[in-house]
Amino acid sequence: MNLRAAWLPVTIIAGLCLHQSLRQERTVAFQRMDTTGAEDRAYTVKVLTRIAEPVLDALSKGELKARMPVHDWEKPRQAYTHYEAFARTLAGIAPWLELGADNTAEGRVRARFIKLAQQSLINATDPASPDFLNFGQVPDQPYVESAYLAAALLTAPKTLWEPLTDVQRQRVVDALNTTLRLPQTHNNNWHLFPAMIQAALWKADRLKGDPGRLVSGVKTIDGWYLGDGVYGDGPHFHWDYYNSYVIHPMLLQSLEVAREKRHPVAEYLPVAIERAQRYAEILERQISPEATFPVMGRSSAYRFAAFYLLGYMALKHELPDSLDPGAVRAGITAVVRRQIEAPGTFDQDGWLRLGAVGFQPGLQETYNATGSLYVCLTGLVHLGLQADDPFWTAPATPWTQQRIWAGQDIPRDHALPWKGK
Repeated sequence: MNLRAAWLPVTIIAGLCLHQSLRQERTVAFQRMDTTGAEDRAYTVKVLTRIAEPVLDALSKGELKARMPVHDWEKPRQAYTHYEAFARTLAGIAPWLELGADNTAEGRVRARFIKLAQQSLINATDPASPDFLNFGQVPDQPYVESAYLAAALLTAPKTLWEPLTDVQRQRVVDALNTTLRLPQTHNNNWHLFPAMIQAALWKADRLKGDPGRLVSGVKTIDGWYLGDGVYGDGPHFHWDYYNSYVIHPMLLQSLEVAREKRHPVAEYLPVAIERAQRYAEILERQISPEATFPVMGRSSAYRFAAFYLLGYMALKHELPDSLDPGAVRAGITAVVRRQIEAPGTFDQDGWLRLGAVGFQPGLQETYNATGSLYVCLTGLVHLGLQADDPFWTAPATPWTQQRIWAGQDIPRDHALPWKGK
């Protein structure tokens, strides 16, 4: 008997089974994308609270250092991981917290998280707390986390700043100033970290001296503009998502404070918004018809933080006219669903594990720790929009790549005209 002939039917059957399985999996994925705005919001709130709760529950009780895992692979980052988890969590959920408590089901959940976040901030900045965090240990990692803490304070002043006592506010100020005294050694997106810290202090009328590091940070980043909505991370282009993780959102937040304070550096804001809108278009086009996106470049384990800028532009009602809010919402929600539901994303106690799609330790960077991973919550800042905002009430529509690969005729894409120096 011809062995090849004998195996052929088995191969065909196996191939047909695999094809059927993949087709069913794809069908399920598309069916789950076909949801209302209210359903998308409810799902996103569940994701946010599932990720944030272990961090804030532990820290609010002074137990974060005791409860959060520190694995062998991250021991060199043990001094920073707890501040990473807290600051990045707070930066992501602050816009949602700022909506305040109300009598809806979501509002009652939010009320609980407001209390957790407030107590966590109090404990994190109290030198007598067992969870007093690392705001000043060399070399300079606290700059990153203090910038994310600043982002939270800028986004949610009514929730995170105003309820504090004078003593508690001063401890927050002292913590941020401790970071500002550190040397800052990286010639890249890190120029925005002291800028953000100064922006938060400035907005709270606690800035000593002039906002020189904010001004220099803005001008340095502007000098690295490469065109078509993209800044260099340093003088050169890096093919990763740092334009979304850090550069565009923190540049805009710093400039918004400068505009509020009527500082001349705010003249950079209109062009910065235009560039951010173009980069938001690029991010939306990264979402494939199946709700995946290219996982590339460093810090790939930050998951849907890749869409921080897209969500931020929605939050500020600055999405470009080319993007339909219902399509943006549907696309981001579908990506979040695919990443968060991947097996291995959480450990048995609910803490995030390293990876982009499930557990993928091969994506580890030397600067990663468990706390680093909580920056993914910045990809959910659009929850800061009210539930009746058009972003949530607009009907779901296909995002750009879905339309293209379904054969629809759509307007051509354009590069942003050059407006550099």
